[in-house]
Amino acid sequence: MSGDRDLDVVVFGATGFAGRLVAGYLAGHAPGGVRIGLAGRSERRLADVRAQLGAAASAWPLLVADSADPVSLAALARAARVVVSTVGPYRAHGLPLVQACAAAGTDYADLTGEVLFIRDSIDRCHDVAAAAGARIVHGCGFDSVPSDLGVLLLHDAARADDAGDLQDTSLVVVALRGGISGGTLASMMGQQEEVRASAERRRVAGDPYALSPDRAAEPDLGDERDLGWVKYDGELRIWTGPFAMAAINTRMVRRSNALQDWAYGRRFRYREVTGFGASPTAPLLAATVSGALKAAETGLAFAPSRAVLSRLLPAPGQGPGERTRRSGYFRIQIHTRTSTGVRYLATVEAQGDPGYAATSVMLGETALCLALDRDHLPDRAGVLTPATAMGGALAARLRSAGHTLATRQVTALRGRHPHQVRRAWNRPLATGATGPPTQSRPSGPGRTSMVLGRPVNRPWWISRGSPRGRTPWCIR
Repeated sequence: MSGDRDLDVVVFGATGFAGRLVAGYLAGHAPGGVRIGLAGRSERRLADVRAQLGAAASAWPLLVADSADPVSLAALARAARVVVSTVGPYRAHGLPLVQACAAAGTDYADLTGEVLFIRDSIDRCHDVAAAAGARIVHGCGFDSVPSDLGVLLLHDAARADDAGDLQDTSLVVVALRGGISGGTLASMMGQQEEVRASAERRRVAGDPYALSPDRAAEPDLGDERDLGWVKYDGELRIWTGPFAMAAINTRMVRRSNALQDWAYGRRFRYREVTGFGASPTAPLLAATVSGALKAAETGLAFAPSRAVLSRLLPAPGQGPGERTRRSGYFRIQIHTRTSTGVRYLATVEAQGDPGYAATSVMLGETALCLALDRDHLPDRAGVLTPATAMGGALAARLRSAGHTLATRQVTALRGRHPHQVRRAWNRPLATGATGPPTQSRPSGPGRTSMVLGRPVNRPWWISRGSPRGRTPWCIR
């Protein structure tokens, strides 16, 4: 239904912070001949963005559309094969565009990490999109591409070895350095307010299978709540703490399993944590960082403290500067044990601020994958996930773009820290990178520093200096 479209890809929200980054990535990496457009509410601001993108974007069409104007959204959806949206908070502004794309048979991708919005999208748009042949793909950034593709690759490796189903599977954040934008904060606060206002929404947001296509068919595997505080993991033999993105990532991965008829296994248990190592100081560091995370969540949840924090944190449209985006990175390891007792380990890592530099690569390659690789994508439509909509095709694109996605079979850890399993993964992330996560580098103002559970250079508390565009704490 999309062969007669005027454009291959349209970036909706191109004048926002994340939208500009995605447009910039496409301007620098899209193959010649790909027809790209920029969309937003102001033609003048769109023209300003286009002028900053260089010669490759000089002829890109500008499309005026507003999330509050269904007619303009319908026209936008009919104009493109793929629409990528960076306009959040998505619960407040996103559903009309999803509905327009589903009805028009247009593929759609976004960066949302909002469970309530995705649940609404599933309930209202899945059947319509499936009938029209549209792929609606949420979570195409740091949440939830590394989690979703990493688990898919583990499944593929186990299946190739005839090693059985995945069972206990743990994602461990080994190293992370990055900032935060005002748009992300607005999305977080919006969902917090909705959850506080409604018992039903609290129930949905707290359900580990909130995004399942068939909740009644999900297995009862005991307590699958996300980790809420510091815990020693006897299996991995490290101290662990909460991971801020677990609440969305775990639900997306479980949806991927269900959409594939529970291909990962009916006893697939999945969780996400932050790893702090096994040193004598690891529990203290884990408690400190976890406490800071809890304090930040609490501060953003209440109006008086939120008003104070708003003077320090980035406003909508603002985010980490170029230096912060360039010097960021993430490293994730995913451990699994199959039903036959075989262990596998996946690593997903990239240079660049996870939520912005690396995310612009993920969403940009998602757009190109949906537009250009259609013959290689799984034969599915509806409200999907990165793994079920694109799977190996997106993984291949991200590898070509410099991201690491790798799996291997391993033996028991025998008390070692997970980073010791394969020394080759401690190499620099990319040629010319400012340094891999296993090297110590000075932190900028407003950063916490942690490398594989070892504090470096700075104490955990917030250092003086402007924190605008940066997280008040950060695992490094």
